[in-house]
Amino acid sequence: MDVVAMHIANGIINGPVSMLFLVIAVAGLAVCVWRAKADLDDRLAPMAGLVAAFIFAVQMLNFQVLPGVSGHLLGGTLAVILVGPWVGALCVATVLIVQCLLFADGGVTAIGLNITNMALIGTAAAYLLVALLLRVLPKNARGLGATAFIASVIGVVLASQGFVLQYALGGTTDLSLAGVAGTLAGVHVLIGIGEGLIAATTVVTVARVRPDLVYALRHFRRSSNPVYKAKVAA
Repeated sequence: MDVVAMHIANGIINGPVSMLFLVIAVAGLAVCVWRAKADLDDRLAPMAGLVAAFIFAVQMLNFQVLPGVSGHLLGGTLAVILVGPWVGALCVATVLIVQCLLFADGGVTAIGLNITNMALIGTAAAYLLVALLLRVLPKNARGLGATAFIASVIGVVLASQGFVLQYALGGTTDLSLAGVAGTLAGVHVLIGIGEGLIAATTVVTVARVRPDLVYALRHFRRSSNPVYKAKVAA
């Protein structure tokens, strides 16, 4: 079995399950495109490009986990905090597609699997965690840094478990499901810590210099501000 430098390789998951998750990925990205239209503006569009470039760079740091499967920084939490869940998912998906088609990082037949795990599950988990944490933590640079770290660790582990479901449905190797789940979870806790430190440092730096560019600060401050709500209702 050939080992690919990143993501899930061809043949790790059988054809029918790979096709199923390709459909799920396409449907999920279609929803993201539809919802992202309301968020994209002159301020968010350039930031989305920078976020995608940054995620591409950090995903070059990868660690082999299983034959044909590697772990690496995902960037979902960073994307969610800076550009929101819908645009963030599209940023991660764009990076995955470019890596697959131009650099052979991840199998072509596994692109739906990888997008589902990293662009959809990863960013969805990160957004839910960020939304929860910013209800109890200060909505400032320090609170944002703590949020980024915690959400990164948990979000990365949850994204890695997407592969466990896919392997349970259509794995083609003889590795035990419990072994796969345990290995991925253990390795991705460590990866999540590394990603959390990078994400926290990045978002705190941006928040201190240009807080208006941080989606999470704008969105959650606005949604919790009763004066703003009254103005919107009027």
